[in-house]
Amino acid sequence: MPDLLIELFSEEIPARMQGKAADDLKKLITDGMVEAGLTYASAAAFSTPRRLALTIEGVLNESPTVREERKGPKVGAPDKAIEGFLRGAGLTRDQLEERDTPKGAVYFASIEKQGRPAAEIIAEVLEHTIRTFPWPKSMRWGSGSLRWVRPLHSIICLLSDEAGSEVVPLDVDGIVSGKTTHGHRFMDPKQITVNGFEDYEAQLKRAFVVLNAGERADAIWEDAKNQAFANGLEVVEDAGLLREVAGLVEWPVVLMGEIAEDFLGLPPEVLQTSMKEHQKFFSVKNPKTGRIERFITVANRETADNGATILAGNQKVLFARLSDAKFFWENDLRTAKNDMSSWTEALSNVTFHNKLGTQAERIERIAALARELAPVVGADADEAERAARLAKADLSSEMVYEFPELQGLMGRYYAEAAGEMPAVAAAAEEHYAPLGPSDAVPTAPVSVAVSLADKIDTLTGFWAIDEKPTGSKDPFALRRAALGVIRLVLENDKTLALMAVFAFANEKADAANLLSFFHDRLKVYLREQGVRHDVIDACIAMDGNDDLGLLVKRAVALEAFMKTDDGENLLQGFKRANNILSKEEEKDGVEYSYGGDVKFAQTEEEKALFAALERETPVIEAALTAEDFASAMSGMAGLRAPIDAFFEAVQVNSDNQTVRRNRLNLLSDIRKLVGSVADLTRVEG
Repeated sequence: MPDLLIELFSEEIPARMQGKAADDLKKLITDGMVEAGLTYASAAAFSTPRRLALTIEGVLNESPTVREERKGPKVGAPDKAIEGFLRGAGLTRDQLEERDTPKGAVYFASIEKQGRPAAEIIAEVLEHTIRTFPWPKSMRWGSGSLRWVRPLHSIICLLSDEAGSEVVPLDVDGIVSGKTTHGHRFMDPKQITVNGFEDYEAQLKRAFVVLNAGERADAIWEDAKNQAFANGLEVVEDAGLLREVAGLVEWPVVLMGEIAEDFLGLPPEVLQTSMKEHQKFFSVKNPKTGRIERFITVANRETADNGATILAGNQKVLFARLSDAKFFWENDLRTAKNDMSSWTEALSNVTFHNKLGTQAERIERIAALARELAPVVGADADEAERAARLAKADLSSEMVYEFPELQGLMGRYYAEAAGEMPAVAAAAEEHYAPLGPSDAVPTAPVSVAVSLADKIDTLTGFWAIDEKPTGSKDPFALRRAALGVIRLVLENDKTLALMAVFAFANEKADAANLLSFFHDRLKVYLREQGVRHDVIDACIAMDGNDDLGLLVKRAVALEAFMKTDDGENLLQGFKRANNILSKEEEKDGVEYSYGGDVKFAQTEEEKALFAALERETPVIEAALTAEDFASAMSGMAGLRAPIDAFFEAVQVNSDNQTVRRNRLNLLSDIRKLVGSVADLTRVEG
C-alpha cells in the first residue's frame, strides 16, 4: 500500500495559526478519504512558517466496491415520489425490484458503487480542502478566486511505494501539483525534488528547514538554557512564547543579548512584558537578584558574524521600546507618590457597563462591600475599604494603558511607592485572582475581602440587569467569577451566607437565581474532586445551602459515608422506611409525625431500634450544631444494624392498628433524623 505526502507551500503563515492549521489539514484530508472509502494506517501533520505538510501511511490503492440496498415508496405511489427516489438512487424504473412486505408491495433499489483509484479520491479531497480551508482570516491575490491565509505557491501531492512515486494530478486555480518544494528562504532557496516523506524531511533539513515544530521548540529551549547557564543566568519559562517563536522560524538560531544598564532598575515584569509583546524575546534573569539582565532572541538564519549584526539591530530597537517603558514608569511613580486619587477620579470617565455605571461608581460599591465582608474574612474594615478604593487606580496609569496585562501588578508597585500599608498594596495585585482553575487563591484577609467584593459586585450587577450567561456564551466571564468566589471561600475555610451578601451588594439582583447559578458552578467544582452529583444535590436540598463552606463539608462527609457498607445499607434502609411511610400516609390521608412510643413496641428488634434512635439522636443533633458532619455520619452508622434488623423481623402494617400507627411513627422518626443530615431521597442507589 502506498504512502501519501502533501505539502502546501506559501508565504509566511502567522505563528498563532500554524498548529491548528496542521490539525485541520490532517482531519479534513483523512475524514474525506475515509468517507470515500479510502482507509489508511497512520497520519501525521507538520507546520513551518511557509508550509503545511501531511504524511499518511498505508493508503489503500483504491476504495472498495460497495453495494447498498434502499427501500423506496410503495408500489402504486404517485409518479413524482417514485421519480424522486430514482433520481436519488441514480437508477431507472426497470432496475427497481418489487417485494411484498407486511405493509404491502414496496419498491427496493440495489445500488452498486464501484471502487475508485486512490489518486482520484485524494485529488478531489485535497482540492475541496484547499478551497474550503477554515483559516481565521484569508486573502485573495492576483486575478484568481482562491483564498488562502497568504499567497499559495505550490502543492506537493505524492503517492509513493517500493516501486517509486507518482504525482497525484491536481490543478487549483493554476497551481498544479508536483513533487518539488523549496528550502530555507535565505540560506538555501533552491528547488528541491522529493520522492516520499522521509526523503522530503531529510532534504528539507539539508536545506535548513526543520519540519517538526516540536523539534524546533526543543532546540530553541535547550540552546537558550545552555547559553544562560554558561553566564550564570536562567531563562524565564514561557511555554506560549516558545510555541510562537518556534512558528516564526524554520531554522532556529538562538542569540543572547544584553539589556542596557539604564533599564535594569525597571520592575522585572515590565521588562519581561515589554520584550515579549514587542520583540518576542525571552527574558534572562539573575537567580541571585531576580533581576532581568539579558534577553534571548531567535533568528531565522545563520550569519557569518555569528549573529552580531542581528543582535545589534535588536538591541537598538529594544533600547527604544524600553525607553518608552521607563518613561511610563517614572511618570506613573511621580503620580503615585503625589496623589493616587487623581487616577481614581479619572475612572469616573470610564464606563464599566452602560447599565452599571462607571468604573468610579463600581469602585464605590466594591469599597462598601469589602468593608461589609471584612469581619467575615478576618480583615480590618478600614484597610479593606482603602484597598478596594485603590485596587483599580492603576487602570488610569500609562503603564497599564500600554500593557493591560500588568493591571494589578503595577497597582501594587504604585501603592508601595505611595507608602500604603503592605496589605493594601498586596490587595491591588491579588484581588483579580483567581483568574482560572489553576490560579493561586489569595490568602491575606484584606486581599480576600476585596477579591470577593469585586467578583460579587460583578455577578450581582449583571444579574440585576439580566445579563446572565447563556449556553456556551459568557462574554463577561461570570462563570469564572462565580468559581473564583467558591474557591476564595472554600480554600480559605470561610463561612459566608451568600443570600445576605447578594442583597447587600445589589438588591435588584435575583438572589435565588444567582444562588442556583453558584450551585451549578459548585457541582462542577466538586465533581472534579470526585464528589457524586446526587450527593451534592442531597446537600443542596438542605437549609443553609447558601453557605458554601457548610454545604461542601456536608457533601464531602456524605460522599465518604456513602462509600462505606454502613452508608450503602443505611441508604437502602432509609429509602425503604421512606417509601413505606409515604405510601401509607397517602393511603391514610394523614401525616405520621408524632413520634413512636417504645411502650407499644412488641419485638426485641423494635425495642432495639427505639434504643438506637434514643442513643444516636443527641449525638447527631450535637454534631450538626457543631457542623461536624463526619461525626453526624458516624452517628448515622450506628442506626444501620438496628434498622436492618427491624425490617428483617418486623411487619410494619400490623393488624393491630395501634401497633401499626406506632411503627409508622417510628419510621417517621428515622426519616426525620436521617433527613436532618442530608436529603437522602436524592441519592441514587
